[in-house]
Amino acid sequence: MQTATHPPRNTAVHSFWKTPSLLPALVGLAFALLAGPLLAAPALKPPNIVLLVGDDWGFSDLGAYGSEIRTPNLDALAKSGMKFSNFHTAATCSPTRAMLLTGVDNHRNGLGAMHDLMPDEHRGKPGYLGHLSDKAVTLATMLKDQGYHTSIAGKWHLGGSPATLPNRRGFDRSFIQVNGSSDNWEQRPWVFTEKGEWYENGKEAKLPANYYSSRFIVDKALEYIDATSQDGKPFFAYVAFQAVHIPVQAPREFVNNYRGVYDGGWTALRTARRDRAAALGLVAANTEMVTMASTPDWSTLSASAKADHARRMEVYAGMAEAMDFHVGRLVEHLRQTGQYDNTVFVFLSDNGAEAEDPYTVAPLKWWIKANWTDRTELLGEKGAYAFVGPGWASASVAPLSSYKQWAGEGALRTPLIISGVAGMQANGLSRSMVHVTDLVPTLLQVAGVAPHTGRYQGQDVEPMRGTSVLPVLLGQAERVHGADEPIGYELQGNAALFLGDYKIVRNLPPVGDGKWQLFNLATDPGEVRDLQTAMPELLTTMLAHYEHYAKTSNVLPTPEGYDYHKQAMRYAIFQVLLHQVLPALALVLAGACAFGLGWYVFRRRGRTG
Repeated sequence: MQTATHPPRNTAVHSFWKTPSLLPALVGLAFALLAGPLLAAPALKPPNIVLLVGDDWGFSDLGAYGSEIRTPNLDALAKSGMKFSNFHTAATCSPTRAMLLTGVDNHRNGLGAMHDLMPDEHRGKPGYLGHLSDKAVTLATMLKDQGYHTSIAGKWHLGGSPATLPNRRGFDRSFIQVNGSSDNWEQRPWVFTEKGEWYENGKEAKLPANYYSSRFIVDKALEYIDATSQDGKPFFAYVAFQAVHIPVQAPREFVNNYRGVYDGGWTALRTARRDRAAALGLVAANTEMVTMASTPDWSTLSASAKADHARRMEVYAGMAEAMDFHVGRLVEHLRQTGQYDNTVFVFLSDNGAEAEDPYTVAPLKWWIKANWTDRTELLGEKGAYAFVGPGWASASVAPLSSYKQWAGEGALRTPLIISGVAGMQANGLSRSMVHVTDLVPTLLQVAGVAPHTGRYQGQDVEPMRGTSVLPVLLGQAERVHGADEPIGYELQGNAALFLGDYKIVRNLPPVGDGKWQLFNLATDPGEVRDLQTAMPELLTTMLAHYEHYAKTSNVLPTPEGYDYHKQAMRYAIFQVLLHQVLPALALVLAGACAFGLGWYVFRRRGRTG
């Protein structure tokens, strides 16, 4: 199977050389009058924007970031553009996606916590709606109002009511998965609390019989792009993949590319990934790493357990490569249709690698085993359910610490690639701190659209927090944020604040002890050496900045004893009772009432007949 790769392009003159040449007899006469306007013409047409979002990719899961996984198409975008080694998101999907589409902190755009992990005391409070707030204007809305065609294909996860679907939030066309994930081969949920719901343009939709998530999402994205390609207007395409979220599933032809690659285990892979990332300049050569407490000792596993774990990571790698292959299809289609040269591409992951082992939750383990197979030889196939767990997650985030859910760098720092911006140099690498809220003002500036400052179309809205990355892309600046500019973060009690090269971080049990730590991320991205004792004044300053952030961003204090696993189970039980048990009981009760009424009528007729 061949995968398309693409060379860097000359973004400054691409449209000029496509212009039909003038008649030779008129070239000399016309050059002085026409050359200037023709050369300037591309700047007058706003670029297309393709926003590619992977789900749960670790920092070093891309080839361009040190991975052994084959991702030639995303690597080609990195080579033609710029990759970032210090990009930060939220630690879970929907808060990141809410910030990605609005440039507004998640506590001010409605996603102060994941809806199923939200403490009961927080539900419905300002910033804790569980869906995207109407007060936060989306990038799609702002681009649409400036003449862009807008579309989304793939994961939404920002609200499931009619008023919160993409067709009400600036998207002309949409085919979306409402929930956090679903099966990649057929239309069914990935967890018993969800429904596997898909909507097209605001109406419930069915998936095709030959469905595979990455292929289908790209097919839809291309369908929407082609539907409006003849009118000359630019497009914004939000392409939101399920890969590599649980359940980990992929076509066999991709999975088999990794036979035997992971037989050495996760600790060896974590070290190899760190060394390659250092060789690429993404981290320092001497970057230290912690061994996370949740990482099992590979050497103590049985031969059969090693084989099973290795196959799970083979499937994970195959799922990642399959997504990259379909990204290549999208890019190649734009090349073939003449749109590639005027298209800006952005790729990121919504958070770090997923370390959850669903089998640690008894009801979920029972449900999976009752509905799927987990036989090693079938993993990845239709009807099989796989996950990789904390061992492989520690390798995916190498050389960082912690993973999805928490506030360590392994949860918050993910790949970011930006390509196709006119004037940017190829094969760039930036070590500047970049936050996910910076992407909306960046893309607005690239599109020539002025960002709002708290008023939009005569209405008060949430002001954007981010700063444009464009000066860094164009080589006009080295940093996006000043060394004295604090950037706060909180999600479900886990918190951080960044100030220049420094970070304070607090993780709740079982990953942390709920106390603050201080790290220099420039020299210690693995968060190995706590500096709070050595730098108490800096810790005090940063804690004061965090308190200001929390107060001005509607961050509510985490209830005493909060545990996200327990909260998830309470939410699951409530959902099962609400959507499954109560409807079943109501049906039984209605049947019993109907039977009783019928029997009563029958007996009365018998007595009066």
